[in-house]
Amino acid sequence: MTAVAWVVFIAAAILEVGGDAVIRKGLRGSAIWFIISGFLMLGCYGVVVNTLKWDFSRLLGVYVAIFALVSVLAGRFVFKETIPPSTWIGLAIIVVGGVVIQAGRG
Repeated sequence: MTAVAWVVFIAAAILEVGGDAVIRKGLRGSAIWFIISGFLMLGCYGVVVNTLKWDFSRLLGVYVAIFALVSVLAGRFVFKETIPPSTWIGLAIIVVGGVVIQAGRG
């Protein structure tokens, strides 16, 4: 995976996780502007992730691993959640799946 792909995937994951977090805040606090902002962030994620010229199944298959990693890390460090061992194990399985998808070329 190239450095550009890493940057695209990480940027897309930050937009997706951030957009979801902002919508969640808006729904819990009844703030329509948060919901609208989150909606826009999620739309931007879709544009960013699709800038790579990969096959769709490979693109999203590998992206899901990056997204899962960013999601769990955001839960742990941004939202101060306690992450159970089962989640870390599941995350490892997802990341291994992403590596298999990335490594397989045909």
